[in-house]
Order: sequence, then structure tokens, then C-alpha cells
Amino acid sequence: MSRQVIRLHPDAPLKPAEAAPCNGCGVCCAAEPCPIGAIVSGRRTGACAALSWNSDAGLYRCGLVAAPKTVLPWLPLALAPLLSRIARRWISAASGCDSSLVVEQATPSP
Repeated sequence: MSRQVIRLHPDAPLKPAEAAPCNGCGVCCAAEPCPIGAIVSGRRTGACAALSWNSDAGLYRCGLVAAPKTVLPWLPLALAPLLSRIARRWISAASGCDSSLVVEQATPSP
């Protein structure tokens, strides 16, 4: 079994059970980008460059869904809503947690 350390905001919600509704924990996107995130991030491993912390809501969101122009500043404004819809479909938004990752909380150093 391989292990990977991911760093998340301390106020991020705990990862829900697989198939439970997404709660914005950020675990899946911090571990690896989805297909559209891999294109945006330019990598297939590590945290997705589009992962965005929403401090008002206290959760993570996909920047390609929530604010495509923030992730891709060169994107024409007229295409932002289309990219948001495409990204929502690619990440399978609203279909539940699809991450089978097992999360262990870090233990603070003495």
C-alpha cells in the first residue's frame, strides 16, 4: 500500500464516505487532478492547480467550475460559463464522492 501526504486547509471538512455527497473536503483534487485538471495543471500527479479554497464557505471548490477566469486568466470572458459547465460534467459534480482514498489525520509534533 502506497502512502501520499497531501496538505489541506485546517478548516477543511473531513472526507465523506465514498458515494456520499461531496462536502468540499478537497482530498481527491489535492491527491491528483481529474482529466480536465491534468490539462490545466500540466501534470497527472500531485495537487490540481484548479483546486481553490473558499474561505467564506469553509470548503474547497474546483476553480474551473467556480471561477474559470481566475484559473485561466487568458480565457475569453464569453467562454467562462461554457468551461464551467464542461468542468462540472468532467468532475461529475453532484454525483457523490468518488474518492476511495483513506485519510489519516496528521499527528502534531511535540
